[in-house]
Amino acid sequence: MAKALRPGTPAPVSGQYRNPSTGTEVTGVARKPLPPTPRPGQGYVLVDRTKHRSK
Repeated sequence: MAKALRPGTPAPVSGQYRNPSTGTEVTGVARKPLPPTPRPGQGYVLVDRTKHRSK
């Protein structure tokens, strides 16, 4: 399992991030901070990276 990212940490890539403790998913945007979690000590793990179509 990947290391969980702490809330407030800039997302390394855009995609869906899951809080393993609660199962809640959030959309993270590259270089933007991840949102707060319900309790201290929780974090986020990337579960689905955003896919871009080329034109």
